[in-house]
Amino acid sequence: MRRVTLKATGLARVLPGAVPVTLVRDISLEVTAGEFVAITGPSGSGKSSLLYLLGLLDRPSAGSVEVDGQPTADMSGDQLAALRLAKLGFVFQFHFLLPEFSAAENVMVPLQRAGRLDSRAIAEWAAGLLAMLGLADAADKRPDQLSGGQRQRVAIARALANDPLVLLADEPTGSLDSVNARIVWESFADLAHKQQKTVIVVTHNAAFAAAADRRVHLVDGRIVSDRPATA
Repeated sequence: MRRVTLKATGLARVLPGAVPVTLVRDISLEVTAGEFVAITGPSGSGKSSLLYLLGLLDRPSAGSVEVDGQPTADMSGDQLAALRLAKLGFVFQFHFLLPEFSAAENVMVPLQRAGRLDSRAIAEWAAGLLAMLGLADAADKRPDQLSGGQRQRVAIARALANDPLVLLADEPTGSLDSVNARIVWESFADLAHKQQKTVIVVTHNAAFAAAADRRVHLVDGRIVSDRPATA
């Protein structure tokens, strides 16, 4: 049986106000190691809101999230931040790389922040991640010297720097052309199937979603289908 790395139970997210806005409604799901999941749905369906709840970036209005069997509902902000750093990696539509740093230096930033390795080990680990993603020749280049697809793969390497159990990505190919988007999508599949990471990606692209293992489809903040992507 595969290890459950992320579990949501009865998740809801409501924005308070004169007219409260419900973003996520009563969502429960489990995701396991080595599983590549695409979250799809129309604009405004709650895809990104769900991802932010699963990634502990937002607190739910109701329900709970467990990361690798660890409940998070009663954690402080500092505890959540520490858990994110240790177990979760994030990739967004825009890479947010530091423009003055090389690709390798961008990947080193979270490693330096964690403080678990010396400088030589950090450099070797960063180089290995870039090589795994086909970027060995780009390690010394700054972001403005890289293509959009290369920049996004550097962002993936940075998200993997602390060897997270779970990688979460929000529309990571939205700003890329079809060729680079497919390269990035294939990188996610490799991370799930070869590295046994849990990979959860929000996407509006039905063709890419079909290449995942599982497709969770949202409408109006609810899961309306959860099945193998090719079904």
